[in-house]
Amino acid sequence: MQKRTIGALGALAAAVMLLPASVAGQDGPLTTPWGDPDLQGTWSYASLTPLQRPTSMSDKEFFTPEEAAQRNYAVTLDQPDTPGSVGSYNALWFDRGEVSSDMRTSLIVDPADGRLPVTAETQRRQTELREYARAHPADSWVDRTNWDRCITYHGVPPISTGYNNSVQILQTPTHVAIRMENIHDVRIIPLDGRPQLDDKIRQWNGDSRAHWDGDTLVIETANYSDQTVHRFPSSRQTKAVERFRRVAEDRIETEFTIEDATVYTAPWTAVRPMPRLDGYIIYEYACHEGNYAMSNILMSERSAER
Repeated sequence: MQKRTIGALGALAAAVMLLPASVAGQDGPLTTPWGDPDLQGTWSYASLTPLQRPTSMSDKEFFTPEEAAQRNYAVTLDQPDTPGSVGSYNALWFDRGEVSSDMRTSLIVDPADGRLPVTAETQRRQTELREYARAHPADSWVDRTNWDRCITYHGVPPISTGYNNSVQILQTPTHVAIRMENIHDVRIIPLDGRPQLDDKIRQWNGDSRAHWDGDTLVIETANYSDQTVHRFPSSRQTKAVERFRRVAEDRIETEFTIEDATVYTAPWTAVRPMPRLDGYIIYEYACHEGNYAMSNILMSERSAER
């Protein structure tokens, strides 16, 4: 069961004031009043399809209907996370989605094996990072994740997690705004051909520029911060190209390609359908105001050390 509340509009008022008559999510023509493809609305990228194909399914490109049904059913079971654990949320509050409608065993479609083409050096660094995290879970707040610290959560491009796997898209003739309420990231992306920011200016979610390629919105993002952490290996050299195409009143097809020669042996591409979320109410995700987890984590670690 999906959670039907997902965060607050907040400071996007300026962009909303510029919105013409086209209403997000309405039935009717799939173009805006000024003629661009209409991507407006709230869309879900929740998916039980993993980013990488499981090694146990190395030669299997698609789930069978039975395998997909079993995977969908398994996550509805309200079981503790580990033996002896009290667990976290119960199933009511999760927004994990289901296996993507294309039935693929991975979001990654290139390379054909559905796996991240990481270099040997990247594998070594990832192992070191995991070992460090186990040995230093909370020496200070900087040992915690960016999402623990209420900085960013799903990243750009986003990878679905247990909840709040949705984006709201708003358009004007000159900009596209993509709002992700979890920790409140709003990307206001120019469409006017202006150049990327200077390479010295780095941002948590990078710097995005967009253009239309026929009926497809293409968004190119670079200039990630040294401290940016994606839900896949990345670096300050990472570049992302996202593609959004409205294929039906209730569905957008999306694709993203990641390029980073310091991390991967080749670029890789993932695809996913995003269904429209009708009737969703957007509530604020006030992360800092309620972030008792951070102080409790640090306090518990100090207690354990004593």
